[in-house]
Amino acid sequence: MAAPLGTLVFYSEFDDFDTWKHALQAQLPALQVVHSSAVARPQDVHYAMAWKPPVGFFQQMPNLRLIINLGAGVDALVARDDLPPGIPITRITDPQMARMMAGYVLFAVLRHARDIPYFEQAQRRGEWAYRHPRAPHEVTVAVLGLGQLGATAAHELQRQGFRTLGWSRSPRRIEGVECFSGMESLDAVLGQADIVVLMLPLTPQTRGLFDRARLERLRPGAAFVNVARGALVDQPALTELLDSGHIGSATLDVFEREPLPADDPLWRMPNVLITPHLASVAIPESSALQIAANIRRVAAGLAPDNRIDASRGY
Repeated sequence: MAAPLGTLVFYSEFDDFDTWKHALQAQLPALQVVHSSAVARPQDVHYAMAWKPPVGFFQQMPNLRLIINLGAGVDALVARDDLPPGIPITRITDPQMARMMAGYVLFAVLRHARDIPYFEQAQRRGEWAYRHPRAPHEVTVAVLGLGQLGATAAHELQRQGFRTLGWSRSPRRIEGVECFSGMESLDAVLGQADIVVLMLPLTPQTRGLFDRARLERLRPGAAFVNVARGALVDQPALTELLDSGHIGSATLDVFEREPLPADDPLWRMPNVLITPHLASVAIPESSALQIAANIRRVAAGLAPDNRIDASRGY
């Protein structure tokens, strides 16, 4: 019989508890997995897996050993002021999430590269409006943010034949991708791109990075794809530039406020596609492998893998 591993508490308003419990216990039968609403003895909780838990959530667990962020983006977690000191925080780096994100980005880029928003608007008018397709190599795509998700997406775009530029704060190398780094090169990258894909983490350094002045540095008529975080972008400025045509079209999966309020003008813009923050999500069956490995490591007194640096924000 396997030795007990203790208790893991689960909190998320969006993810299905039973699915995650089944996936985790398939890997760790000795692990007790309980929903946050059913915790009888907080002192027995050693692990917490959560997505945007309420204020004070972790402070009621005196024997906590590990916090697992239920997703790849950790900005909402590290921005809190109620995290217990010294407790390691990990993020999920499931390859399936990277594939899911790359698929969404490829869909969005192909949609803009093939002028699908133009044809959608023509269809609504009942108009046969021909526009000659561009070859992939004639379209320049800039991927901003080259972490695991961004690097996978950039690799897939160049594999499809697009001229692909990559930008990150520190140098990266990706086969087939022209990589740039440092703030001094960002505007030059933006000025070359027909399609800009925003995949940066949200940190104190990147919050509001895409203000009006920076958005105006996009090529007139360029497309804008945001699968990162809404707080990276000045949303009113983006809306105005979409309305004026300076930014030709956009695919937006993230927003300053989520859910996006029903009266927001972005909903009614014909050149904007809105999706509800689903470009990439953690998949229980595959993510449970990584989570289980980290629980085993912590139970054995070892440091977990994929630990985030709260001071850097990722």
